[in-house]
Amino acid sequence: MHNIFLQTNRLILKYLTMDDFEELRAILQDDDVMYAWEYTFSDNDVRNWINKNLELYEKYNLGYFIIIDKSTDKISGQAALMPDTINDRRYYEISYILKKNCWHKGYATEAASALALYAFNVLDIEEIIFEIRPNNFSSRKVAERLNAKEAGKFTKDVRGTKVPHLIYRLDKNALTSNFCKKF
Repeated sequence: MHNIFLQTNRLILKYLTMDDFEELRAILQDDDVMYAWEYTFSDNDVRNWINKNLELYEKYNLGYFIIIDKSTDKISGQAALMPDTINDRRYYEISYILKKNCWHKGYATEAASALALYAFNVLDIEEIIFEIRPNNFSSRKVAERLNAKEAGKFTKDVRGTKVPHLIYRLDKNALTSNFCKKF
């Protein structure tokens, strides 16, 4: 398989391309999956999403990556490690969006753990964050499983709407997970 960024015991995280349009479209246009975003993507939004990540890869070698389940060779969702700025402060954020049929299988935790280890051990970043909607209890549990702690709140402008978010912070010395492996 080409374009692999990371692998875990069960997952492959690969760079996305325009060839992934239909799979990404199915994820980003699913109302149930995108409930925390409070909108779904148009086809043009999906193309822009891919292009934005291609730009992030060029600039940082980071962005959203396709998650592939090794046992089925099927796409399970996406996970990201990327720079972000909140209230004029620079962070590195981990995020994930999974297909509904892949929820509650530990994929988000496994992918987030691998990305955190990459951030800490390869990029030598001291802390990462998770931006999570207060009512997204599943995502909050993923961050908490990795020992991230709620560290603040902020309001994000999402398509002209002020949307509250929590900041979960995980520093290099606090990462705990059954999925952790050294790179």
